[in-house]
Amino acid sequence: MSQVRVALQRLPHGEGLPQPQYMSEHAAGADLCAAVGEQLTLLPGARALVPTGFSIALPPGYEAQIRPRSGLAVRSGVTCLNSPGTIDADYRGELAVVLANFGSEPVVIRRGDRIAQIVVAPVSRAAFELVGELPPTSRGNGGFGSTGVSA
Repeated sequence: MSQVRVALQRLPHGEGLPQPQYMSEHAAGADLCAAVGEQLTLLPGARALVPTGFSIALPPGYEAQIRPRSGLAVRSGVTCLNSPGTIDADYRGELAVVLANFGSEPVVIRRGDRIAQIVVAPVSRAAFELVGELPPTSRGNGGFGSTGVSA
C-alpha cells in the first residue's frame, strides 16, 4: 500500500479533536470528526455545513474525496451531499462536510463525532480533443438504466 505525504494544519476550533485517522488496517478512508461547538441538531430534511477543524495541503497530482460514513447513513439516514466532495491540491481552506438528514428523526451531531471520511487519490488530467464523431460502441447513447436492473 502506497503512502503520500499530506500536510495537515489544525485550526483553533479543532483543538482537542483527533486528526483524520484510519480506523482499520486496510481502510481506504480516514475518518473526519465534527468541530462543532456543543452540538448541532439536524432535523429531517435539513442539511448543514459541518467544520472539521483542519486544513490540508495535497501534493500536485492528488485530490481528496469527502465521502459518507456507511454506518451513519444506515443507522440514522445522515449522508454527505455533493458526494464525493472533491478537495483540489491547491485548496487551503478548512475541510468541511455537507451533511444531510434523510432519516425520519432529528440527529444530534456532537463535537468529535466521526461524520465522514477522506480518501486521498491520484488524479489524471484529461487532454480533451474535439472530434466530429465519437467511435461507436454496442451501448451507444443508452444511459439512465438502459442496461436493466436484473442480472
